Amino acid sequence: MNAVDVDEVRAWIAASWDLDLSLAEWWRRLAAAGLAFPHWPEGLGGRGWSPAESRVVARELGAAGAVAPPTGVGQAMGGPTVIAHGTEGQRQALVPGLASGEDGWCQLFSEPSSGSDLAGLQTTAVRDGDEWVVNGQKVWNSGAHNADRGLLLARTDPSVPKHQGISYFVIDMDQPGVDARPLRQMNGGADFDEVFLTDARVPADRLIGELGGGWHVAQTTLAHERANIGTRTAGGAVFPSGGRYGLLDERVGDLLARAAASTRGPISGFVIPPRVLVDLAREFGRHDDPVIRQRLVAFRAMADTNRWNGQRTRAAAAQGTKPGVDANLAKLNVANMARTSRDLALAIIGPYGMLAGDDAPHGGAVQTVALSSPAASLGGGTDEIQRNVIGERGLGLPREPQADKDVPFRDLPMGTRRERGAGDA
Repeated sequence: MNAVDVDEVRAWIAASWDLDLSLAEWWRRLAAAGLAFPHWPEGLGGRGWSPAESRVVARELGAAGAVAPPTGVGQAMGGPTVIAHGTEGQRQALVPGLASGEDGWCQLFSEPSSGSDLAGLQTTAVRDGDEWVVNGQKVWNSGAHNADRGLLLARTDPSVPKHQGISYFVIDMDQPGVDARPLRQMNGGADFDEVFLTDARVPADRLIGELGGGWHVAQTTLAHERANIGTRTAGGAVFPSGGRYGLLDERVGDLLARAAASTRGPISGFVIPPRVLVDLAREFGRHDDPVIRQRLVAFRAMADTNRWNGQRTRAAAAQGTKPGVDANLAKLNVANMARTSRDLALAIIGPYGMLAGDDAPHGGAVQTVALSSPAASLGGGTDEIQRNVIGERGLGLPREPQADKDVPFRDLPMGTRRERGAGDA
């Protein structure tokens, strides 16, 4: 099929979607049909379609009320990275489990001692026969305590400059020496972990890309991470992949019913949509306030601009144009929207913003979003990182001086390692 046959997709969904299926059975059907991730290669849960064509499937799944394909770090970033840089054997061994939702992955990049200087990471991997022995600590790892595997950056050669001595692995999380500990956030959730690696082991055939070429491979992962944050297009109800969440054997009808009963409504996440803010303004009698009205219009313009930029980027990608810094722009725009919607929502509800939980309007949903909003400026690289990448790679501005560029990593004093962006090469 050279293009999406919408009638075929609709007919397949009508014949295959069943509320009595288990989640695992439904996801296996999607993967076998190549409709889990249609833009992935055939045989790996896809059909080799373009991202634009794949979005047709997402739209039809949503229209049918079906459960969306499996979601998580593995599907958003790990699968595309292995497809782009892995060997054929690695693709066949690692990607199908992501397409079918059997496996859930996490990302083991950031470290507590490196700040935004991702290339300054100190986790080490030392070769021991057919394995690598890993020691170090990672932090802000989404869902690591429920992950089956992790995308790991580790230093394999401290004798070369920091960007050159990093390698990229896929590590099994369920093994001795891997300790994932959830971190409690100020919004009450625990979506992230800190991970301690003590003599953990990675088979030699889990090295993705060239030895010492991890920085190059990581750029693919980061690009997909930023694009995913900036332009989310999942169709249908979303559930996390991997058996450690305990959902695979559950009936999809039961999962949908529970999700509907527990939904937090439109005031959730870290960006409140413009239409919801307008409704909120009417509810609190602020819709006639000229200042609030002006801010609502400005936010609507911001949201529309972000949506149009996403459409432009997707259209360019469908024609084979490389994205450049579009993912960075989208990521930065979402962070700006999160801050703007937070401040506007709190201004609308006024003194009620000092309440929390059941005492607050909408069960404290506005306050929860406000406390969640900083995540948009941090996850996937800080706003400062995005601006550096946009300026240097997109606008061609001079790069910042980098005194440690040619210095072996082992010769860098801890106190003089500068913070540079995760996107800096």
